[in-house]
Amino acid sequence: MKLTRADSRKRAIDEPVAHLGTVSATGEPHLVPITFVVVGDKVAVGIDEKPKSTLDLKRLRNIQENPRVAVLWDRYDDDWDQLWWVRGDGIASIEEDGARWAESWVALNNKYPQYEGRHHVGPVILIEVSRWSGWAYQ
Repeated sequence: MKLTRADSRKRAIDEPVAHLGTVSATGEPHLVPITFVVVGDKVAVGIDEKPKSTLDLKRLRNIQENPRVAVLWDRYDDDWDQLWWVRGDGIASIEEDGARWAESWVALNNKYPQYEGRHHVGPVILIEVSRWSGWAYQ
């Protein structure tokens, strides 16, 4: 069953993890799992303090080259009545400071208890979702 924009967005909000798809200027796809928060029709993704080999991340370079992105949420279950997926397509920007950056980190801190007491300095990917779509078995 095709999901409405509102139903798609609602399913995405409570999920703990999603997948961010970016594409380089030369068309090379890149897909990574993300933590996120949905605020209105925006999805905020923080580049947090978890250990990374570098902060020169492919997802950030891709967004600088091509800001068109997709975010995918999905649920698999052996009971196929529970199957669903949701996709948000949009334009991403990278916020490194300012009000939108700070508001995004506050929202992320509120969603993820693991962030409690952390002072974030990393950038935030802010995605303006122009198209929500999805499907559910029932």
